[in-house]
Amino acid sequence: MGNCCLGANDNAPEDKGETNQHQQTKNISNENDSATTPPSSSSKPSKPSKTSPVGPVLGRPMEDVKSTYTIGKKLGKGQFGVTYLCTHKVTGKQYACKTIAKRKLVNKEELEDCRREVQIMHHLIGQPNIVELVGAFEDKQSVHLVMELCAGGELFDRIITKGHYTERAAASLLRTIVQIVHTCHSMGVIHRDLKPENFLLLNKDENSPLKATDFGLSVFYKQGEVFKDVVGTAYYIAPEVLKRKYGPEADIWSVGVLLYILLCGVPPFWAESENGIFKAILKGQVDFSSDPWPSISPQAKDLVRKMLNSNPKQRLTAHQVLNHPWIKEDGEAPDTPLDNVVLNRLKQFRAMNQFKKVALRVIAGCLSEEEIIGLKKMFKGMDTDNSGTITIEELKQGLAKQGSKLTEQEVKQLMEAADADGNGTIDYDEFITATMHMNRMNREEHVYTAFQYFDKDNSGYITVEELEQALHEYNMHDGRDIKEIIAEVDADNDGRINYDEFVAMMSKGNTESALTKKRRDSMVL
Repeated sequence: MGNCCLGANDNAPEDKGETNQHQQTKNISNENDSATTPPSSSSKPSKPSKTSPVGPVLGRPMEDVKSTYTIGKKLGKGQFGVTYLCTHKVTGKQYACKTIAKRKLVNKEELEDCRREVQIMHHLIGQPNIVELVGAFEDKQSVHLVMELCAGGELFDRIITKGHYTERAAASLLRTIVQIVHTCHSMGVIHRDLKPENFLLLNKDENSPLKATDFGLSVFYKQGEVFKDVVGTAYYIAPEVLKRKYGPEADIWSVGVLLYILLCGVPPFWAESENGIFKAILKGQVDFSSDPWPSISPQAKDLVRKMLNSNPKQRLTAHQVLNHPWIKEDGEAPDTPLDNVVLNRLKQFRAMNQFKKVALRVIAGCLSEEEIIGLKKMFKGMDTDNSGTITIEELKQGLAKQGSKLTEQEVKQLMEAADADGNGTIDYDEFITATMHMNRMNREEHVYTAFQYFDKDNSGYITVEELEQALHEYNMHDGRDIKEIIAEVDADNDGRINYDEFVAMMSKGNTESALTKKRRDSMVL
């Protein structure tokens, strides 16, 4: 049995070249991409035929989205695609399917943008306020992204309905938006098109959870990297983007513009033409004299000024915004993100038993390139000497760059947890295994492949001997009694593990939501 497709991440973190972006201003308008939870693991997804031709966008065998989903009414339309309601044929659950016509991807850059959108959505899977990608399909004509359905519509529409927000409501909403930005930045992603149209409401409720969407202009980045392509939507573009020299700080500017609109109902930089808007942005003069600004608190104005600082080096970071006094108005402490995403996942991995760690290693070997490319880039960012391994010093520095304050002992414990073979460094496979999002374990084909890896004789059970063999194969036996590990999982006490018991072990305590529960969906609209 063994690993199903180890070639997907074969120990090789080399990049296939950084992407060239469009050199002109572009805007992919929001398409209401959205939904609820992925189909339950009880129904295996249809698999593409191995004889299917490989698609040029996703780089894997093409498959028909209609074999798994029924496509329904149109929900929205954008520059590159149309979003439809779709229904999973087995579970009956509804999703949004964003269909991108390949004929509209006229050059290499547009094709790469589409591919990267899928990669980034895979990378951000499981984050509570980001629209979940359920699956990506490619056929001869189109690429189809099946996503969580957000039935509450765009934040933009709700802002228009309200006119402008109370300071308290605006602060609560801003907190959620900036937490989303913090998550993206800590995972090495710049959104580059943050605007009210790209935030969706999960449902029609007044306090509906908010979800970020449309990663069509987003990019992976590493510390210190500079981007030159002018992308985004005119009102929200940062001055350094217009000057073609920018990084993640541009997202904070866009959110500062959004905050200004929340508080007064109009954008801070306005003109009759796009060029006029750009001139106003470069001038950088923000009006705090017109109504309702005289009645808005000094702290709110201070935060807007610090987010709309024309110098990106002096602009607040997402973490600093969350700690600004205005966000803590009325004595309420901010729901600051706990730790960065990589640190959370390493801590979660550390708490697992060896049985589960080996199963995860098998699953990691089954992931496609598009699912793990974001983690590959994060690995490369930490591997500062390009040795192909992360030392304890590199791990410490990498987590510190993301704002984590850890003791030597804590870093050592994380290192020991991820360093499965005990050689004192974390290699690429160990990093992917320890940091991939735990919802990979909810996909039946992955869980079943891992079960088969242990069940060497195809008896339908994992025995003490089979588990011992698997632990030794991965050099992950820590000397603990194998019978003791089996007993933790063996619900019916027959001394072996059946498939249901294995599934229960894999799903136990997996969700990152437990680690981020304090900040999930907390907002007042």
